[in-house]
Amino acid sequence: MYAVIKTGGKQYRVAKDDVIKIEKVEGEAGDKIEFGEILILGSDDETTIGAPLVEGAKVTGEVLEQGRASKIIVFKKKRRHNYRRKKGHRQHQTVVRITDISK
Repeated sequence: MYAVIKTGGKQYRVAKDDVIKIEKVEGEAGDKIEFGEILILGSDDETTIGAPLVEGAKVTGEVLEQGRASKIIVFKKKRRHNYRRKKGHRQHQTVVRITDISK
């Protein structure tokens, strides 16, 4: 069984025991979190597509760790104007293990 969930403005296809990295959500390591925005729920023989969400569906997960993604460099330059700006950014993220998918 799999589900397509929406969190942090992005959509993820998840199955039981998947480990995903998502935008930061509140919670410490070991806490249970519940995803309520389920767009698609599917199995081998049938697929339920929400309009826009699947009613009564629920995906639960366990927070493994809170961390930050690798650094990206933001570099701006204008030719022949002696203009250069360099800035780095690290996005906060949460690592979650999907424990259950229910209808």
